[in-house]
Amino acid sequence: MKTLYTAEALATGAGRDGHGRSADGRLDLDLAVPTQMGGSGEGTNPEQLFAVGYAACFHSALQLVAREAKADVTDSSVGSRVHIGQTETGGMQLAVELEVALPTLESEAAQQLADRAHEVCPYSNATRGNIDVTITVTKD
Repeated sequence: MKTLYTAEALATGAGRDGHGRSADGRLDLDLAVPTQMGGSGEGTNPEQLFAVGYAACFHSALQLVAREAKADVTDSSVGSRVHIGQTETGGMQLAVELEVALPTLESEAAQQLADRAHEVCPYSNATRGNIDVTITVTKD
């Protein structure tokens, strides 16, 4: 792989109940376990950060493949849900749902673009075969 960019971050404190900061200082936030997992919920959690990152990355990949296909993706968006849960063996596991809204395209063309974006998105490539990723294409 030819590296184009490297993001650096440091987590301090108590991990999920600590602090996170990017090396350039643009991201600087308190972290907190969500209330659903017994925490205070008074900070951002890693799953929220992953959800934003995956949605943004997938949307960029979608726009890239749309340009290549000369497809109109005006008013497109990508929503994400990142689930965290316990496995049968006691470990923790993630699962992702992506909702791709392509209001200007017919369903078959929209699905083809979403499938192609899933092939080129770095987050999709990183998670493929490791966690369940479900992609739903909608008109709105």
